[in-house]
Amino acid sequence: MHLRIGTRGSKLALWQADFVAQQLLKEKVTSEIVIIETKGDIILDKSLSKIGSKGIFTEELEQQLRTNDIDIAVHSAKDLSSEIVEDLAIIAFMEREMANDVLISLNPTISLDKNPEITVGTSSTRRLATLRHFYPHIKTVEMRGNLQTRMEKLKNNTGESRCDAIILAYAGVNRMNYNDFIVQMLDLEQFTPAVGQGSVAIQVAKNIPLRKRNLLANTLNHQPTNICIAVERAFLRTLQGGCSVPVFGYCEILDNQLHFTGGIISLDGQKIIKKTQTNSFNNAQKLGIDVANVLLAEGAGEILREIKMGF
Repeated sequence: MHLRIGTRGSKLALWQADFVAQQLLKEKVTSEIVIIETKGDIILDKSLSKIGSKGIFTEELEQQLRTNDIDIAVHSAKDLSSEIVEDLAIIAFMEREMANDVLISLNPTISLDKNPEITVGTSSTRRLATLRHFYPHIKTVEMRGNLQTRMEKLKNNTGESRCDAIILAYAGVNRMNYNDFIVQMLDLEQFTPAVGQGSVAIQVAKNIPLRKRNLLANTLNHQPTNICIAVERAFLRTLQGGCSVPVFGYCEILDNQLHFTGGIISLDGQKIIKKTQTNSFNNAQKLGIDVANVLLAEGAGEILREIKMGF
């Protein structure tokens, strides 16, 4: 069997696609990597919130699945829209790396707690709002681009992106071997990650031959990760959040139970609603839905409306 793997062209995306190819090769499945440019890769002079929240990094890959130009699309799970269109399916979430955000700097003495006057670069509304809530004295600047681009901006330290540190997901930093620049591992209680952060998602057309579908799912899917992200995505879907909205959600398995924390924070960091609930494996999606409904009952809908008006 030979498969065409669709991916974005950044080094991190190519690492993910190559990792998928290596796993498939263990099952004697050969593959080729097809690079596809997405809207999010092309438009770098606008914040993600100004571009739009749906399909920024996935839409073009999804279209290639529909036209059968690729067999599978490899995504960072956190880039997926909360709802997948009917003719496509997510058939695997690969084993999740540590989901934390990390502070990256060339100065090893810097931390958010010890240096309240530093400037931090980020392109995430979630991280920006969280900084405004917990560290209101820290200055921020917009930091778009792939991981290597942001690292170069940090090193050059000139122009509008001039800053002392940047915040990134640990998974990408680790995969690109930038661990030496981690100066602070950010606490999950404060910086609860984006839904799906740390996992790689495998997407196919629903009409893919059953033999291919089963092989891909059996080879690439990590069931504990799949269950946890099902909780998170049910939460996001119910709340109707997107990748440009400061919504966060993280599920983990503790003592054979699902523990899920989900929340939303206003863009100015002033309002935050956050809940943690526990449930059994049999009620995975219900757990995410229940937490979302609690948040909506406590005012999350109003925060969402304010955020969308702000965009």
